[in-house]
Amino acid sequence: MGHEIGAHHLAHFAGFTIHMDTMYMTWLTMAIVILIALLATRRLKLVPSGWQNVLEMAVEALLNQIKETMGPKGVSFAPMIITLFLFLLVGNWLGLVPGLSSPTSDLNTTLGLALMVIIMVQLVAIMNKGLSAYLGHFIKPMVLFLPINIIEELSKPITLSFRLFGNIMAGEILIIVLGMLVPYVIPTAWLAFSVFVGVIQAFIFTMLSMSYLSSGLNDEGH
Repeated sequence: MGHEIGAHHLAHFAGFTIHMDTMYMTWLTMAIVILIALLATRRLKLVPSGWQNVLEMAVEALLNQIKETMGPKGVSFAPMIITLFLFLLVGNWLGLVPGLSSPTSDLNTTLGLALMVIIMVQLVAIMNKGLSAYLGHFIKPMVLFLPINIIEELSKPITLSFRLFGNIMAGEILIIVLGMLVPYVIPTAWLAFSVFVGVIQAFIFTMLSMSYLSSGLNDEGH
């Protein structure tokens, strides 16, 4: 596992090429998220402290955001959305650790997550509105808008995945370049800024996912 720009350790299986470093970092991210959840829920107290306090604050803030964005129906998606945010947050920060890389700096990861969200949006819309109403929204306000509406749907996973991938990848590249050109002061400042960027990018991806899911739950539009 290295921190070389754009380089991946490859493995081949059944005709597929696998980025092993991304897979290791994805597993590590999942393990950290599970560990945080276990630490926060191991000894639950009525008056929270430590990890329980931190996680409860994050979950409560996200629950409020889910209710505001998606309405009461959105609460059933809270476990998925909160897990998605924690995975992105830990994944984004992982690349700031020397010798490690963010799984979200690999387009395959961000595109996979974006496709998961968009497919879920289509299924939710069909289940909520019915197949005929779902298909009907593609020709609103008139049939001439069919190509535009299709392009809009196809562009969602592309913009969602490229935004996260581009920001995290650019941040890791700048840390490496600044570390070579002007060691210590500027890389340290950029590292602190990248912590903030990791939070913002995880929040933006999660908010957009909530917005797309909300359109699927909305009875009037999609």
